[in-house]
This record gives sequence, structure tokens and C-alpha cells, in this order.
Amino acid sequence: MNTTPPFAFAITVDPSDIDFMGHVNNASYLKWVQDAVIGHWRAFAPAQAIADHVWVATNHNITYRRPTFLNDPVIAHVILERVQGARAFYETIIKRGEVVLAEVKSSWCCLDAATLRPARLARELVEKFLPSAQ
Repeated sequence: MNTTPPFAFAITVDPSDIDFMGHVNNASYLKWVQDAVIGHWRAFAPAQAIADHVWVATNHNITYRRPTFLNDPVIAHVILERVQGARAFYETIIKRGEVVLAEVKSSWCCLDAATLRPARLARELVEKFLPSAQ
């Protein structure tokens, strides 16, 4: 079980995020999750690993809990649940204060930046994200 604390990623709600109903459009949540997960990678991975690897999303499952509005202070709490081969599984909880706005389960594939083929991460690198990794 992962006991690593969530990575907090601040989100700015832009006027372009707002839909015809006056709240954030669903598509913006996908962008936020992508930015937050990549932000998590960049915060912990060494510069060479960042240069050598890229991540692509393979699946997102979003549960919307509450609407989000312009000027809301929003934080994405990113939790890496596990790494299996070239895949990583994340939970991202998007909040306004203590109010959960959305919960997102997503899977990602790590690619070699030069070949764009799936690439396993070195054990030492995975341990930077999951200290209890086996």
C-alpha cells in the first residue's frame, strides 16, 4: 500500500474553462489531471529521466462531485497508486478547500522519448515516487 503523501498541484480556473452553464466544462478537468500528473513526474524525477521519458494517458475515469466556478481556489491532490511495467496508475482528487469537486482514476504509459515505445522505469526511479515499491 502506498503511504506517500499526495502531491498538491495548484490549478487556475481560466475564463476559457467556463461553459454555457457558468461552471467549469468537463474537458477542463482532463487538462487539469494531465497537468497535475505531469507536474508530479517533473517534481520528483531527475532531469535526465524527464528528458528520456514521456507519458501518455491511456484511460481516465472521472466522477464529478460538485461544480467548479471561475476564481475558485482549486488544488489537485495527486496520488501514484502503483507502477506496473511501463504503466502507472494514479488517483487525482480535485478540491476547493475541503470540498471534493472531482475524483479521477487514470492510467498512463511511460514511453521512451526517442523511440516513443513503452519503457519500464528503473526500480530506483520508481522508489522516488513509491518508497515502499518492491
